[in-house]
Amino acid sequence: MIEFFTSSTFQTVLSALNSGFFKTLQLFFITLIGALPLGLIISFGSMSRFLPLRWLTRTVVWIIRGTPLVLQIIALFYVPGIWKWFNWPSGEGGRMMAVCVAFIINYACYFSEIYRGGIQGVPKGQQEAGQVLGMTKSQIFRHVTLLQMIKRIVPPMSNEVITLVKDTSLARVVSLQEVIWMGESFMKGNSGIAGLVWPMFFTAVYYLIFSGIVTMLLGRLEKKLAFFQ
Repeated sequence: MIEFFTSSTFQTVLSALNSGFFKTLQLFFITLIGALPLGLIISFGSMSRFLPLRWLTRTVVWIIRGTPLVLQIIALFYVPGIWKWFNWPSGEGGRMMAVCVAFIINYACYFSEIYRGGIQGVPKGQQEAGQVLGMTKSQIFRHVTLLQMIKRIVPPMSNEVITLVKDTSLARVVSLQEVIWMGESFMKGNSGIAGLVWPMFFTAVYYLIFSGIVTMLLGRLEKKLAFFQ
């Protein structure tokens, strides 16, 4: 067992975990960049006065929220090729692309419901007051609704962002070499070393540190928005 903790072995494991964690970070930030604006667009669709659009949007959101993310990743990665619609690029780049699309769609649907609740939670009297002052709908949204909505959605949005940190581990289902996949590879011998269990425990440290940093930043954001109370 001693050779499992040699300096060279530790450096090999640490290098692999760092490489996997970099992909985890990529997936996390790409998901946020794509899902935050897409979620707002979807929320507009779910509140649309055009009934077919509203019901179509809400049906899609219901399906995405009602099925496991891991199943969505598998379906999005394999089904297009099986049905000969198109093929994702080969290699790690194609896997990352497919996983990012699945995560963005999934989290955009969750974010859309948070946006919808935040927008509908703003008292209608304030919007009517803006109309009396001669403001357009876009001006009312930017200057009245948006700022109050942000304050309302930060706590539930923070919970979803923290969940996203941990959900990135689901990407391993299509063999994306994120940090969990890398840690597990030392148990299976995929990295030339077999039987190592302790790298899996090290992956928990990566997630704990990352979650702690994200939680701290979101906590500061909530404090800065406290003046809306």
